[in-house]
Amino acid sequence: MSGRVLSTPEALSAINNLQGAVDNELLGQINAIIGLCEKLSDNNVWDGQLAAQFRGEVAPQVKTALKNAHQQLSELQKNISKINQNIMTAGGNA
Repeated sequence: MSGRVLSTPEALSAINNLQGAVDNELLGQINAIIGLCEKLSDNNVWDGQLAAQFRGEVAPQVKTALKNAHQQLSELQKNISKINQNIMTAGGNA
């Protein structure tokens, strides 16, 4: 285990960019995809045997998977931010 602590401006920029990507860009895309799946789940918009299969099986799975992925990435981002804060504290920069 190394005794070195380091958090460069490049690391801080990457951490901030990751937060923006997860909280804004990715969340917006996830919500857009869920919205499109919901639109396609309306049998007044799209219907048929395979559309019904999509509505009953695929769309709910996609929605759950996307929400789980976003939650996991949010936790990752929070952990990275906490690690960086600990590094800054250990290095006397906090």
